[in-house]
Amino acid sequence: MTLTSPTKVSEPGLPARSVHRAPKRPSRFRPGAGQQLKGGPFAYAALAVIGIGSLLPLYWTLVAASHTQDEVLATTPPFLPGGRLIHNLDAAWNQAHLGKAIVNSVIVSGCITVATLFFCTLAGYAFAKMRFRGRNILMTGVILTLTIPPQLSVVPLFMMMSDIGWGGDLEAVIFPTLVSAFGVFFMRQYLMEALPYELIEAAKIDGANNFRIVLSVVLPVARPAMMVLGMLTFVQAWNDFFWPYLALSQENPTLQVALGQLSASYTPDTSIVMAGALISTLPLLVVFVIFGKQIVGGIMSGAVKG
Repeated sequence: MTLTSPTKVSEPGLPARSVHRAPKRPSRFRPGAGQQLKGGPFAYAALAVIGIGSLLPLYWTLVAASHTQDEVLATTPPFLPGGRLIHNLDAAWNQAHLGKAIVNSVIVSGCITVATLFFCTLAGYAFAKMRFRGRNILMTGVILTLTIPPQLSVVPLFMMMSDIGWGGDLEAVIFPTLVSAFGVFFMRQYLMEALPYELIEAAKIDGANNFRIVLSVVLPVARPAMMVLGMLTFVQAWNDFFWPYLALSQENPTLQVALGQLSASYTPDTSIVMAGALISTLPLLVVFVIFGKQIVGGIMSGAVKG
């Protein structure tokens, strides 16, 4: 049992009286709590191993692209970059017509990314905060579409694009992927936690319509999730090979289809193929270098909400 010491308290015109004060509870927080944690040697060693393992494929691509095919396929392959990088890059660029392929990939990936962010954010907001009949059933249907293998829809989708007249055109690759079930589910889950109803009600009291609410309330709150979804969508669209290979012609390919044609010869030159793969990787690295800080900042901003 804890005893308390009496303290005399006096008021003007009244005799002094004793008041028992409760003892101070010991702080549950240690000194320095809330500060940034510092990693030990094991943490730095693990991060170094993971970083080296992640960069090793890119480094090997650079090494293979800077040597001849005989040197790459030798019993003891080279471990340092050689002097044929510019020659192999020029050969891959001209043989596969990578200039037009890069332009097509930028158009396809950019259109798919912008459309996915727009439609998935609207649909995610509707499923997360708007009440309407059949909302849960529709959301269940969206989730169930994720269980369907994409290969099952290839034949009817190809026939549909041919009937429309988009066979061999970029529209055949862009329009079937303007919205994704994963993006709708991802934005819905984020907005359910990050967007309070009070903000929406306050905007309605101020006289904002649904378009204004989406523009001024939903989009600023959803920005961290949109950055992550945009990065994932752009990378997936940039690296997509299966459907563009079926839908596009050899004269109008995306970058991955052009690289497939580069390695489809009877005796492909491994060093030139690696040079083409290096060219296809560089735009993704540039995008991450430019927008990486915003993407990481968006992830951290979304992590501390609530």
